[in-house]
Amino acid sequence: MAELKTKVNDASVEAFLSTIEDEQKRQDSFKLLELMRGVTQCEPKMWGDAMVGFGTYHYKYASGHGGDWFRVGFSPRKQALTVYIMQDWTVHTDLLGRLGKYKNGKSCIYIKKLEDIDLDVLEQLIRLVA
Repeated sequence: MAELKTKVNDASVEAFLSTIEDEQKRQDSFKLLELMRGVTQCEPKMWGDAMVGFGTYHYKYASGHGGDWFRVGFSPRKQALTVYIMQDWTVHTDLLGRLGKYKNGKSCIYIKKLEDIDLDVLEQLIRLVA
């Protein structure tokens, strides 16, 4: 069985975020850092070389494959800030409808900049898994 490549490590979250060249994305990333830290009451950890995660949980599929992952996190990707919230989105369409301008995937929300969304709604979504 293949081992998960992205793992928690001891790299500095603040040092990583400080390397973000785009000023707006760097500022937004530090805002997300504080928001998630406040809501989760967890200290951030680097997962791999570009993901910031808060809290952990263990998952196991019917196949027997499993591992550990963060409950909520983000990554300042080139195209967008990617916010990871390990949650089934189909039951939260009311909150998502009030979030603002975003795109979403299976467990992630893609945001161009934080001013495009309602941070209070994002906080509510984070609290669902915190």
